[in-house]
Amino acid sequence: MKHYVTVNDIDSAKEWIDLARELKQDPFKFKELGERKTLGLLFFNNSLRTRLSTQKAALHLGMHCMIMNFSSEGWALEFEDGTIMDKGKAEHIREAAQVVSQYCDVLGVRAFASLGSKENDEAEIVLNGFKKHATIPILNMESATGHPLQALADLITIRENSTKKNPKVVLSWAPHPKALPHAVANSFVEIMQQNSAIDFSITHPEGYELNPLITKDVPLYYDQDEALRDADFVYVKNWSSYNSYGKVLSTDANWMITEKKLGHAKFMHCLPVRRNVVVEDAVLDSSRSLVMEQANNRTYAAQVALLKILKGL
Repeated sequence: MKHYVTVNDIDSAKEWIDLARELKQDPFKFKELGERKTLGLLFFNNSLRTRLSTQKAALHLGMHCMIMNFSSEGWALEFEDGTIMDKGKAEHIREAAQVVSQYCDVLGVRAFASLGSKENDEAEIVLNGFKKHATIPILNMESATGHPLQALADLITIRENSTKKNPKVVLSWAPHPKALPHAVANSFVEIMQQNSAIDFSITHPEGYELNPLITKDVPLYYDQDEALRDADFVYVKNWSSYNSYGKVLSTDANWMITEKKLGHAKFMHCLPVRRNVVVEDAVLDSSRSLVMEQANNRTYAAQVALLKILKGL
């Protein structure tokens, strides 16, 4: 495998899940693959789980890590070709990507959506800029439209905790005071679609439809109670409007997940989460909450992706 930039780079979900389970039993089993290899991690946005889990995954594989935060380090990058660089941006992606390629064997990139221009966000200027101009494999640590490492960890978590062959999984929108990107929701939808044995649906208020090119024919409910009935897993996430791009159309507190709404289902969220806004304490702190398992599986999701990339070098 050359890159891991979307969940569509997963060639066999079952194989990847089985490999993650194998790595959880013996994290250092393939450490020789990464020996004398360097993983560069470039962060254009803040991170807790992604940074630490990816770094730990690399260490399990014997890799050395170099980390750079562009919010406080490095030159401001220009991504547009043919521009006259006479203003604030000091370095072009063409040179930066090639330079990093000389220092690293694999490059992880994290850059959020601006939520200002739908066209620019969907062009994935940062991620695709490095993919185009770097000469080494790229690992997507969350981009403007996707978070494939989180989605893989989510699928691993569902499979580890499911007692049914065909579990019912619901992605539910939740209120949030800020406009948030679509990346986590998009990748979760895509990875659920890859697993036809999962009974998957989405619920959100009207106006919060995700990109129809991604959701396709996934069942959609505007009635949250109806959607959650008999659910086995409820994945909760806020996202801003897609059609009215980046806008907050509703902060309806009635969409917060409560014990009553959750019923007997397992609760999932990618974290960080706003307590008593997205979900009430009684759910988050209960035995039905899987958020810590999801966070733990982030290491093994990253390790599987890196392992596949290393085998392709």
